[in-house]
Amino acid sequence: MSAAEQQSRALAFLRISIGLLFLILAEYKLTSTKFIWGGMAQDIGGFLKEGSYAFIRPLLKNIILPHAVFFGAVVAISELLIALSLLAGVLVRWASLGGLTMVLLFLFSSNYPGPNSPFWLFFGASLENSVLALCFIAFLISPPPQRWIPRRPKQ
Repeated sequence: MSAAEQQSRALAFLRISIGLLFLILAEYKLTSTKFIWGGMAQDIGGFLKEGSYAFIRPLLKNIILPHAVFFGAVVAISELLIALSLLAGVLVRWASLGGLTMVLLFLFSSNYPGPNSPFWLFFGASLENSVLALCFIAFLISPPPQRWIPRRPKQ
């Protein structure tokens, strides 16, 4: 197996793993009414109370929180579509762009360590989201997944 094939397999493994993770997250949100009908609003309230980056606070407070049920459904459906795309290997770059946007919104909404924190703590506080952001960036810059098509032997 060539190095390119090994890299392609490793990237496919990562893509499928992230797809399964998003499928689990979407399944929880879509099969239980708790997230869409209250959980999203509770999460956003917690982000506003416990600390989020200053530039995202107006978006959270004035747009997302008053329409938390709608945005909860958008998050759940988006996670499902991202999962299906990553698992199937279809429209991976579009799904990665959506996933990166979602993860960055989560990062700036919930991972603010405080105004007087040392520089390194901003990275430490964001690990739960920044690692996924890096994965989505890798999917964006990598070649699209190859379809397995049987080759006919040369005659």
